[in-house]
Amino acid sequence: MTSVPEASPRDRLRILREARSVALVGVSANELRSSNFVATYLVRTDLRVYPVNPRYEEVLGLRCYPTLADVPEVPDIVDVFRRPEELPGVVDEAIAIGAKVVWFQLGLRNDEAARRALDAGLEVVQDRCLKIEHARFAGGLHLAGFDTGVISSRRRREIGR
Repeated sequence: MTSVPEASPRDRLRILREARSVALVGVSANELRSSNFVATYLVRTDLRVYPVNPRYEEVLGLRCYPTLADVPEVPDIVDVFRRPEELPGVVDEAIAIGAKVVWFQLGLRNDEAARRALDAGLEVVQDRCLKIEHARFAGGLHLAGFDTGVISSRRRREIGR
């Protein structure tokens, strides 16, 4: 099988500019989990955030949905916090609901699942943190991914808006 092409920085910026909603599959209500940290950041953006985890009724005060099919709209981005071996099932759900993008969080890569998503017409981002990418493009992070140290009273700009 040929390797899956990486989403370029321009691709990721376009995805974020076009997105209006995101489903966080596998998000945790535990404040110490990275998925909760990402969710806490994303609810402060202009994205509509839909937590997806059958273990919870709500996360961060938002109703939590048991599956992607239960989310009240088709999310533009399906951001995944699951084990690599579980990614094919999440991709199948994303394809079934008509999502545009599947985004595998840092440390998550599954080329077979990514290829399946690409073949179905979805865009794929692997091994990238949605929060880091959003903050980077919104001016909150240096291109290398760390805090720039800039302190400003100016309101943080939204991506492309």
